[in-house]
Amino acid sequence: MGRSYLQHSPAPTMIFALVDGNSFYCSCERVFKPALEKRPVIVLSNNDGCAIARTAEAKAVGIKMGDPYFKIKDLCRKENVAVFSSNYPLYGDMSRRMNQVYHQFSPEVEVYSIDESFLNLTGFSDLTKYGQEIRGTVRQWTGIPTCVGIGPTKTLAKLANNAAKKNPELNGVCDFTDKALLEAMLPKIPVSDIWGIGRASSKKLEHLGIKTAADLRAAHIKQIRDIMTVVGERTVAELNGVSCIDLELVAPTPKGCAVTRSFGKPVTDKAQMLEALLHYATRAGEKLRRNNVCAGAMEVFMHTNPHNDKVPYRNVGKTVRLAVPSSDTRVLISYAKTLCDVLWRNGYQYTKAGIVLTELVQPQQTDLLIRQDPRSAKLMKVMDTVNARFGRETVSIAGANIGRRWRPQAGLRSPNYTTDLEGLPVARA
Repeated sequence: MGRSYLQHSPAPTMIFALVDGNSFYCSCERVFKPALEKRPVIVLSNNDGCAIARTAEAKAVGIKMGDPYFKIKDLCRKENVAVFSSNYPLYGDMSRRMNQVYHQFSPEVEVYSIDESFLNLTGFSDLTKYGQEIRGTVRQWTGIPTCVGIGPTKTLAKLANNAAKKNPELNGVCDFTDKALLEAMLPKIPVSDIWGIGRASSKKLEHLGIKTAADLRAAHIKQIRDIMTVVGERTVAELNGVSCIDLELVAPTPKGCAVTRSFGKPVTDKAQMLEALLHYATRAGEKLRRNNVCAGAMEVFMHTNPHNDKVPYRNVGKTVRLAVPSSDTRVLISYAKTLCDVLWRNGYQYTKAGIVLTELVQPQQTDLLIRQDPRSAKLMKVMDTVNARFGRETVSIAGANIGRRWRPQAGLRSPNYTTDLEGLPVARA
């Protein structure tokens, strides 16, 4: 028998806030183009494939999450929708700036995702007013609009954030430490809106007559555990105000690292494929070093368009173990070259390829019988430092950045306003 959170967990002592950037990617674009404030805005996925972010105005004209761009292009033109290619360097830097603001309001901040962070507000008073102060400061200092959800558990804080977005009368802040507000709102929240309740679990719960957050909170704990295991029991406990999920102030070691892209045009030449894979290996190495981990295994894959029956289909991949776990770009490139040679076949139109690194470990003492370059760590640190200061790919391994004929489509991408000197916005009188 596993432990019962409802019976054995101590009373909650912390107050959590979840601060979330509204339509975050779109809001980042609006910061530098104020004329877009009331205009529908969408951001597209890699290769300008489909809509992955939409403002309320874009939703109102009928654009759905995941809509392929080629299907909604005419609608966007008709409704004067501003369309952008995804610009992750910009979004990542704006996220970093927002989290710097959060540290002005809380001693502990967990970066949950690029647009969401949990704050520890234990000991603060007048939480609704404090939440409004957080929103106002973030908007003033970064230009990003936010909503704030507050609660005695992470699940309730997340649910409060959802309520703050959907109920304009709350003015962007919902405090579920207010028991009267909590009791009024939970019966109105669908069970599918609860953090951690997926589509399959939602259907099972609704089959049992559990349709709202209030229903789940009142459910028999054994019944929930039977259909949702200990995760469901934990969710019920959190809905009842028993904190089971702590802040993660140190990001956990990642289990894998992947760099995959769809090509802007089909790749039919081995040299182009190799160039792309070497570029991906370079990006993957940077990710490993940023997280202070090394990869023990590498997978390379490539495939053609599975939906185009007019050309031959091919989908191949292969995984190898590295002789010694490494984050050295030169080592990763060497393995990528070998795997490209093994997998490549002429006569196909490849539309996507990628590199996946697994068996990640912390840097450690290696096998004394295997000779390694003692200058590796220093060289990689110099490369990363130069590229961080003067721009990505200022220094790179030969062959990794030649022509980029394979690069994804991104013709609608905005400048890197905050991370590239060439992209700095210019104020004119």
